[in-house]
Amino acid sequence: MTTPRILIVAGSDSGGGAGIQADIKTATMLGCHAMTAITAVTAQNTLGVDAVHAVPVDIVVAQIDAVVRDIGVDAIKIGMIGSARTAHAVADKLAELPGVPIVFDPVMIASSGARLADEATIAAFDRLMALAAVTTPNLPEAKALGGVAAMLGKARAVLEKGGHGEGEVVIDRLHQSGSGAPPVIEWSGPRIDGMATHGTGCTLSTGIACELAKEWTLPEAIGRARDFVRISMLGANELGRGAGPMAQQGVRLDLNQSRWSPMLNQVTVPADDVAASEHFYRLLGLKQIVRSSRRYARFETEGGATFSIEMTEERKRPLVFFEVGDLGVIVPFLKGQGLSFTQEPVDRPWGWREARLLDPAGNEVCLYQAGEMRRFPPWRIGGA
Repeated sequence: MTTPRILIVAGSDSGGGAGIQADIKTATMLGCHAMTAITAVTAQNTLGVDAVHAVPVDIVVAQIDAVVRDIGVDAIKIGMIGSARTAHAVADKLAELPGVPIVFDPVMIASSGARLADEATIAAFDRLMALAAVTTPNLPEAKALGGVAAMLGKARAVLEKGGHGEGEVVIDRLHQSGSGAPPVIEWSGPRIDGMATHGTGCTLSTGIACELAKEWTLPEAIGRARDFVRISMLGANELGRGAGPMAQQGVRLDLNQSRWSPMLNQVTVPADDVAASEHFYRLLGLKQIVRSSRRYARFETEGGATFSIEMTEERKRPLVFFEVGDLGVIVPFLKGQGLSFTQEPVDRPWGWREARLLDPAGNEVCLYQAGEMRRFPPWRIGGA
């Protein structure tokens, strides 16, 4: 397997929260190689955009030519374009790359409210939407582009992001045109409080491009990218005095890069005295993140792995957890190889989907998917 190559056509954010900087961090943490064609240089921080300098069109095109000619590309993300001329020139170049999935984030307004696209540039978005596998507007952007129905007349698929909506639940909707695809697919999750909201759209669209490059389907890529965004928000420290950056660098062992390769990120050991074990592992330096009555506790270790202690009469050996990309794929595959499962895939009340089996020595192994529920369940200890 080669490293997926992601070409990012977007503007730079001097504050490191959005734009090219967020894109590179996202692609890197998702196991991809990020290449860039910078369309604009901005002077900005968490409070706003102070200045914008558009990169000449010929230099934008030269960046695309240079990386495609030598390194190649597996997926493309388009963010801030900068000008109508740049939009048309980029569309001309990308039309030369049939079969490469393109994710278009129609950036118009920064999180601070600064306008990043004029009317002529927005009018040129039609060509980019026609080339993209999916266009990812937020609610104000979708409205400015005439609404989802109008966009579907030009785009193959539209992911309408619900972060600007009201209510405690955020709903994202994928609208698809063409036969054979469900017309609407929804994802929902509780709204995340906090100021780490700068760069969410950039991160999501780049995450989708990365997952498409790994040959996940569009709905699968969106689901995985949404998990990445939410975990990046949940793990962020507040930096700056406004809409702060996310913590892409903290998403280390939360999203398996592959459908097939299990990722070791959780171990549970039996305990006779949970309180004594809690004290012992806190002294070792582990950060306690969950305590459920007096029978269970979970800790986070440096690097993102988690470790649990559990008082149980059923098990006297450690239980090893391997997170997988898709239980629906790997369980049938392993059964085909002759392995038997003691527990079929099942959804647990704590938000994990699990399947279990025994190794030849009788050790219990859990294959599972948890997303943000491993490190950031709603019952995570406050301040942890």
